[in-house]
Amino acid sequence: MLHSRPTAIQRHPRSSRPLLLRQFAPADHELTVLIPAYNEQGRLGPTLAQLERFLDNTAIDYRILVIDDGSQDETAAITDDRGYRLSTLRLPGHRGKGAAVRAGMLAATGAVVAFTDADLPYDLQSLIQGYEYIRDGRCEIVFGARDLGEVVAQASRRLSRRVSTVLFRYFVSSLISRDVTDTQCGLKLFARKAALNIFLQTTVDGFAFDAEVVYLTHQLNISYCRIPVSLINEYSSSLSLSRDALPMVRDVLKVRYSGWKSIAKMVVHDLPAEPAFTSRRAA
Repeated sequence: MLHSRPTAIQRHPRSSRPLLLRQFAPADHELTVLIPAYNEQGRLGPTLAQLERFLDNTAIDYRILVIDDGSQDETAAITDDRGYRLSTLRLPGHRGKGAAVRAGMLAATGAVVAFTDADLPYDLQSLIQGYEYIRDGRCEIVFGARDLGEVVAQASRRLSRRVSTVLFRYFVSSLISRDVTDTQCGLKLFARKAALNIFLQTTVDGFAFDAEVVYLTHQLNISYCRIPVSLINEYSSSLSLSRDALPMVRDVLKVRYSGWKSIAKMVVHDLPAEPAFTSRRAA
């Protein structure tokens, strides 16, 4: 899927950190949907079937890429023998959601690359809306947002989860972005070049990687849109408040204060010209 090779080492004028420049193959389909997964054999099969049915009813040439984050169950084998549109990228060990999404973003060859969670918690129409925003040139990145006025939640969340979400949003809005306040929404889409320029620089392997992505978006001056997303399934993430809250806070502080003054403005050579995809959607 990924064809890349090192081409040069460059140092940003204000940084001693070397940046590895790569050349990437052109996109060969319209949309890649990434699903990071860790020990998800119980619910990943129905998720993939639902996502396939939905995307098959669109005009989009798509692929679904599962990133198996070192699972200890049969997660890695679920896409076997399911056709060319579904595949799995297997990581050698469990590193965290941020590391899994980074690996998928750098491997994907869709003109637009999206990621969502293994339980498909959001209305999939938002996926299509975000794809069309990028395809039509309205922006390069689309952030799903559960805190816009148009959102109508169709599933309830535990009180502890709602309270922690509000507190974390306030914390992140103070340090990362006063505009993209719902950094942790598990639906984001990227034009491929924007994805490469963001994820070649991310460092957070855990759940707070979303906040780093938003911060880099601002620092690199990449255009973005926010779209409302509706929660349709009770969120059953592997995120644990007792285990992950303090590491997430630590990672956000690290992103904000540990050297992003020297972020490079470009780390990817111009991509080869992409084919003019012809939509199969009826006029």
